[in-house]
Amino acid sequence: MAKKILYPVVAVIGIAAASGAAWWYQSKPKAAPEIAGVPATVSNVAGVEVAQVKRLALRDDAQSVGSLQSRQSVMLRPEVAGRIKSLGFSDGAQVRKGQVLVQLDDTLQRAEVKQSLAQVSIAQAALKRNQELVAENFVAQRVVEESAANLQVVEAQLTLSQARLSRMAILAPFNGTVGIRNVNVGDYVKDGADLVNLEDISSMYVDFRLPERYQSKLKPQQPVELALDAFPGRAFTARVEAINPLLDANGRSVSVRAVLPNTLGEAGQGGQRAGRPSGSLAPLRPGMFARVTTVFSVNESALVAPEEAIVPQGGRQFVIKVVTPEAVPGTAAATLPSDTKFVSLRQEVKLGLRQQGMVEITEGLTEGQTVVVAGQQRLQRDGTPLRIVTLGQPAQGAASAPASVSAPAPAASR
Repeated sequence: MAKKILYPVVAVIGIAAASGAAWWYQSKPKAAPEIAGVPATVSNVAGVEVAQVKRLALRDDAQSVGSLQSRQSVMLRPEVAGRIKSLGFSDGAQVRKGQVLVQLDDTLQRAEVKQSLAQVSIAQAALKRNQELVAENFVAQRVVEESAANLQVVEAQLTLSQARLSRMAILAPFNGTVGIRNVNVGDYVKDGADLVNLEDISSMYVDFRLPERYQSKLKPQQPVELALDAFPGRAFTARVEAINPLLDANGRSVSVRAVLPNTLGEAGQGGQRAGRPSGSLAPLRPGMFARVTTVFSVNESALVAPEEAIVPQGGRQFVIKVVTPEAVPGTAAATLPSDTKFVSLRQEVKLGLRQQGMVEITEGLTEGQTVVVAGQQRLQRDGTPLRIVTLGQPAQGAASAPASVSAPAPAASR
């Protein structure tokens, strides 16, 4: 009976011993083999890419699209119907204010003016004669009054006929450039028909829209940078002239108008395109498509870091700094590999503007500090040993990492 009980006990003890030995073998630290000259201890250290916090010129701006418009633009139309007698311009020509552009046949209107002039002359003579007769008591005063009233009537008719005559000539309302005419000499046109457009392009308007969140930043005379598809490689500068006080209820946007001198002045380097003198370039024209950048402010010395360094957590923003073990409280040197020079330290930061992969750090970091830009998921707690990795180069061990924590080898452009 005792033997029957002893066998199961021995079997259970043997199985337990074998299980414990297997667990110990699997959980004990193993030395990694040395590969490509990298020490075996490197495999236990987190490899990360890093970058330095630096200062750059950072602009607060907003991008939009717009179109160029003439400072003054009008489509010339006749007020009365008539047949075109003559044209006082050629297509695309410069014209002066008051210049006759289209002359309609005014034979009838001129005859009416001559008739009115004759009637005025007769009325004036009748009034003068009646005044002489009333002075000699040959007629009553009432006759003089009727003659004066009749003179006023014919003078009004003369004014009316002169106004009708003036409508037969269409004048340029301002200095500008005419477009391509839609009519020819001899055409009969109705009132309101399109004849030719007149454009004042001495300066140009650029109209664009911005989201309503920018309306508190918009101010008159703010600089606006333009890029035109018609002039690749050139930059133009305009100034905000007017801001519409009424927001668009459909798109919740504010309309802005900027003015641009039509002199092809360039805001960048070089005053002409390669191989072409600036004088041979065509002027800016209404209807051109423009990419608009409105500049609100410029910070010439903004503290920035790569966007990849930001680690959001619980509504707050963090970065992981690269520091020496002494900078992390509670990190025991005995628990770190012997060749550890750098460890991680989480730091909360406040962010500002973002531009071209960089983000402004308004609080939490100083210039020259080093932050992790790749590999943050391996750094779950402060004081984790780091191995700095540079893309395109063999991996560096902890012992061969840069000597200065303020200037470790930055990561290559990702």
